[in-house]
Amino acid sequence: MAAKLESVWAIDLGNNSLKALRLSTENGTVEVIGFDNIEHGKILTGVGVTEAERDELVALSLRQFLRQNELMGDEIVVSVPSQNSFARFVNLPPVEAKRIPEIVKFEAAQQIPFDINEVQWDWQLMTEPESPENKVGIFAIKNEVVNSALDHFGTENISISHVQMAPMALYNYVSYDRPDLVGSDNQGVIVLDIGAENTDLVVCTKSKVWQRCIPMGGNEFTNAIAEAFKISFERAEKLKRTAPMSKYARQIFQAMRPVFTDFASEVQRSLGFYSSSNPNTKLLKVVAFGGGAKMRGLLKYLRQTLQMPIERPESFKKLTVGSGISTTEFHENVSDFGVVYGLALQGLGLAKIQSNLLPRSIARSMAWAGKTKYFTAAACALFLVSVLAFGRTLYDKAGYNKQQPDRSKVSNVIRDVDDAKRNLGNIQSKGDASKATIKKAFEIFRYRNVVPQLIETILSVLPNEENCFEQNQKELHGAFIAKDVETLLQTPRGERKQIFVTSMSIRYVDDVGTARFDAADLVSGESRKSKESSYDAEEEYRRELRALGGKTPKYMRQMYFKGKEGEAVEATNPGFLVTIAGYSPYKNLGELMDPLEVEDNRNRWGIVTRLRHLDSIGDGNSPFELYKERGSDHFKLDMGAVDMQGKMPAGIGAADVRKESGESVLVDPMTRETISKIAKLERGKKKLDRLGNVVYEVNDHWFVLNAKFVWKDAPNRAANKTASQTGEAQAAVRESRPSRNRTRK
Repeated sequence: MAAKLESVWAIDLGNNSLKALRLSTENGTVEVIGFDNIEHGKILTGVGVTEAERDELVALSLRQFLRQNELMGDEIVVSVPSQNSFARFVNLPPVEAKRIPEIVKFEAAQQIPFDINEVQWDWQLMTEPESPENKVGIFAIKNEVVNSALDHFGTENISISHVQMAPMALYNYVSYDRPDLVGSDNQGVIVLDIGAENTDLVVCTKSKVWQRCIPMGGNEFTNAIAEAFKISFERAEKLKRTAPMSKYARQIFQAMRPVFTDFASEVQRSLGFYSSSNPNTKLLKVVAFGGGAKMRGLLKYLRQTLQMPIERPESFKKLTVGSGISTTEFHENVSDFGVVYGLALQGLGLAKIQSNLLPRSIARSMAWAGKTKYFTAAACALFLVSVLAFGRTLYDKAGYNKQQPDRSKVSNVIRDVDDAKRNLGNIQSKGDASKATIKKAFEIFRYRNVVPQLIETILSVLPNEENCFEQNQKELHGAFIAKDVETLLQTPRGERKQIFVTSMSIRYVDDVGTARFDAADLVSGESRKSKESSYDAEEEYRRELRALGGKTPKYMRQMYFKGKEGEAVEATNPGFLVTIAGYSPYKNLGELMDPLEVEDNRNRWGIVTRLRHLDSIGDGNSPFELYKERGSDHFKLDMGAVDMQGKMPAGIGAADVRKESGESVLVDPMTRETISKIAKLERGKKKLDRLGNVVYEVNDHWFVLNAKFVWKDAPNRAANKTASQTGEAQAAVRESRPSRNRTRK
């Protein structure tokens, strides 16, 4: 926990600028005695900015900060971004206070979604001393995030005393400066910090804080302008900042409108998830910070979308500006200082959350450095004592020589003990080897159920008795499962909300962002029959194993290795490419697949809508997540009428001959209803329109859906993964070969 200091510097290294705030306390008053806001030469996450260039840009900003400000004597508190961070509040069982650290350590290992050895973590008791509950907050962040942030300061020889996550700093600001907004756990306030690359959404109540990092920020708007005007990222950024005064203001805002919509939807979706998990908490308003909050029209659009008041602070309630500080200039930067205000409060010991994520090795070295003067004094005292002790040594030497026989006996006993320890160690090592062998034998079964689980997830979003909210459709699905054809026929075919899946292809890829779908396999006419009869998935799998002579199959090599077998690979964004083909009798297939504007009405969700909300269905914790839906490279839905003469997926219906006209048609295998496009008959002949063309009647429609799914629980591809793990992966893939069997829902 931070101690109360006279003054402290808080620094936030953002993608756009370095923000710094120096606060001091005197007689209970918090005062601004220094601040700075230094823009980088370029936006760190801008297009074309390399890693080395980002490091140089940050170094230049830090050097300029050091030239303009004096840090001597002040402790430094810095923030780290919210990516790969974790904050959770848990209630512990009623135990003695001395046992709380032990239980918290156990809870941290269970709650933190990363390896406990790969994170910096801390905890804090959040309940009042007289409260019967033991509520603690557990905070953690990946080591690489902290180390990356501290490397910049270490290069410039800036000693850091406290490290805090940006969302927790925002919570400290709200709980100290705006206590009226967080009076209880039943009411809260939303803090939005809109940065260049990401936006931190923080919901604050009296004793809890909930955070989410939205991967959208000012760069999204800049990219939209750059694409619309065909200009560079830097020029688009300047155009965005001067949009209100530009003669092209209308065109600029028109280009940004889709991003406005996407951003508001992400915020609304996040708040919807929070409200569903915390139905008793009333959200009062939104407080917006960051450079993105200055964008004209954005907060107004959010206010209309969320139907909630939004405030962009122009001053801080409990902060006074010291003499010699420009009040006007400080207030111009208030909307950028939410994070550094919260950091500085923690450094002064005034914040509610005092967790410190500074690596322990750095904290120890700083503690030793602060004790140097005490070590010098101790060394002098030690020298004096050594001189006095030398005489005593000469005296004791004589007595020492008399005890030689006793020492020999003690040495023999110690040697026997060492031999016993070595023997015990050998026996224990054999036990560890046996445990490792058993563990390795069972490793091959770890991921065998991943693909079946994905198939089950996809099938669960198709129309069925559980997600159908119309009584007649529930009866329809029940009749289909019972093969009750008579009941099925009571509902007109065009009103049956059913999906018949004819094929499903699942392919694992290391990075769903760069992977490409295979071309759609559409057939027509007689080629359809030969295509369906020629493919045998089992025979193809066996044929490949025979050809490889027992080596790793191609799906295995794709899932675990690149290039030569045995080389290590680390997946960037692993997941699956899924292609689903089939058909439906419903007359409006588009409405069944992806109806418009139904996000808030779960009863009207379509198949694609449910895929977007996998965490909202089932147990609420799906291991899969639908990847980007925008762009045919990531998501594509093709549809068309079932037509014997047209292109469509293989496996649709059963071939038959129409009695009235003798033409070839496709029929439903269960009800024998015609499902393909057929010519209308009039007095036994094909009906013609005024131009002499045959009039057709469209029945069922086919579809091909290409979608990407991120595997959220994918194993880390560590650098030490070797070819010895091929056996494990072969078994996993053997159990998860793509299915091409027809499936009905």
